[in-house]
Amino acid sequence: MSARTIVKSIQDIMRQDSGVDGDAQRLSQLCWMFFLKIIDDQDQELELLKPDYRSPVPERFQWRSWAADPEGITGEALLDFTNGELFPALKSLPVSATPGDRRRVVRDVFEDAYNYMKSGQLMRQVVNRITSIDFNNLTERQHFGDIYEQLLNDLQSAGNAGEYYTPRAVTAFMVDRIDPHPGEILFDPACGTGGFLTCALRHMRNRYVKKTSDEWLMQGALRAVEKKQLPHMLCVTNMLLHGIEDASFVRHDNTLARPYTSYTQSDRVDIVLTNPPFGGREEDGIESNFPAHFRTRETADLFLALIIRLLKPGGRAAVVLPDGTLFGEGVKTRLKEHLMAECNLHTIVRLPNSVFKPYASIGTNLLFFEKGSPTTETWFWEHQVPVGQKAYSMTKPIRLDHFADCTAWWGGPAREGRVESPQAWRVTAEAVKARGYNLDIKNPNTVAEGHGDPETLLAELDAAEGETARLRDHLKAILAEALAR
Repeated sequence: MSARTIVKSIQDIMRQDSGVDGDAQRLSQLCWMFFLKIIDDQDQELELLKPDYRSPVPERFQWRSWAADPEGITGEALLDFTNGELFPALKSLPVSATPGDRRRVVRDVFEDAYNYMKSGQLMRQVVNRITSIDFNNLTERQHFGDIYEQLLNDLQSAGNAGEYYTPRAVTAFMVDRIDPHPGEILFDPACGTGGFLTCALRHMRNRYVKKTSDEWLMQGALRAVEKKQLPHMLCVTNMLLHGIEDASFVRHDNTLARPYTSYTQSDRVDIVLTNPPFGGREEDGIESNFPAHFRTRETADLFLALIIRLLKPGGRAAVVLPDGTLFGEGVKTRLKEHLMAECNLHTIVRLPNSVFKPYASIGTNLLFFEKGSPTTETWFWEHQVPVGQKAYSMTKPIRLDHFADCTAWWGGPAREGRVESPQAWRVTAEAVKARGYNLDIKNPNTVAEGHGDPETLLAELDAAEGETARLRDHLKAILAEALAR
């Protein structure tokens, strides 16, 4: 049975269970079960390769001990074991401060996890399906990784859970333009389900990882934080599926909860790739962690301030931000002035409103900048929906090849040879300053559509209003006649 067929059959089984309600709960349930199977498969491989290796999961709670036997515990006994023993034990695993302690990963994943299934018989069926997947088989793991990505994509239809997913075409394009190398410290301060991390891993393995030392350099330089429990669990599982041995670098925390000034030289990073939450507000007191002139409860603004601080000199970033950041005033103005003074904001890619549909329909932008020298000019690129298509949608989403024209225009790593075109224009830093740091600069090369002669339009309007009045009078007459009978 193929991995895709197995996943579909698991979803069908879960739909029969009265405790699992909706896509988000179904994925959460799938995730902790996948996690235990994946980490157990990894453990068995590591036990063969490293004689002194010990699993982070106590023996009684390892997948091989309670789940692998298809005739094992089921029904009420399975539910009692899961809810009364497995979850309490994994939620309270003792952890050490030793780097690479995989017990921390397990405890963090189960910290706020929950078993939604109420039927032990159906749960046993799900367990048996998962047991049939061999996550140590590279081909099977890669195939399953693709299916997992699709499951994350499906979250777009799961209400608020959709905030965890950034279209993979967008993440892949941003990673490609930033071009991370093994050993460069790469940080996503609001990592969601790990889309930027997986794209970065794929990018580096395809281009730069040639030997084992390159792989360890790459894995050792990853950093990530996620505030919410479900996407954190999804991200950790995603990392295991992508061959990460120690996923403890994905911290379950709020990046903004730490005081701004406490981030020192030792916290600096080479690369930031992120799509911070926007349109929301942080909890009371978070803004007090920031300097007075940057204080706001707008989450995206706080992340931008922190990203600028975290970059090393020469560090580079690609960040998804809403139109509101570009034209906003007050704190937003001070942030943009600070950004352009501290960094070279060299490129802004303007995306159409439909890129993040269906769970967001606001204009978004990809900001690319490098720390260390002030901005002298900023290039804009207006991404356009393919010809013959009115907008992106779930059935016709944005694809990586839709960025091909921007990639061709980009000018390589040094961004050389850029020219203005119907989609590209540049603005000097002086012009931006004169606009009060309003970066919501429309494409000056767009040819305005002809709207017709004003006098003709006014005459047509008068005629339409006259017809409306005539129809209103006619309706009144009909009603009066009906009432008189």
